[in-house]
Amino acid sequence: MIRMKVQGLTIDPASNSPILILQEITGERTLPIWIGLLEATAIASELEKVSFSRPMTHDLAINLLEHLGCRISKVEVTELKDNTFFALIHLEGPGGASSLDSRPSDAIALALRADAPILVSEEVLAAAAASPGSGRSQEGKDWKEILEAMDPEDFGKYKM
Repeated sequence: MIRMKVQGLTIDPASNSPILILQEITGERTLPIWIGLLEATAIASELEKVSFSRPMTHDLAINLLEHLGCRISKVEVTELKDNTFFALIHLEGPGGASSLDSRPSDAIALALRADAPILVSEEVLAAAAASPGSGRSQEGKDWKEILEAMDPEDFGKYKM
């Protein structure tokens, strides 16, 4: 498993869909994951440390886990199948260790709130790199080229 961090959020210029960008902590590899608007908002609000008067869904989930004496030990993006990413949330609590199936966007939103490591399997990184279209935008440009051309201030400044 490769430890990664949230590099930021951006918008696919062709579809206006949010893209979560993960970057290898000790390397240069990135992993773009197309996510929903609500999940992008949850991730962006945590990255920007925006607080709300009432707990939002991911905050509530963290509060519930803490109330039950559990914590998130790590999240893993484990599989890429038919252009869909799969993730696991690993928990530790009074009953021992367990894991839950999750969408990567939800797992990462929770990991950010829990300050838990985000891991991606080598197989997912290889599959994403080899997958037709995974490294290219709908306009045929390499994501690497698009991301390198962006202003660093564009990352983490997702408009809510």
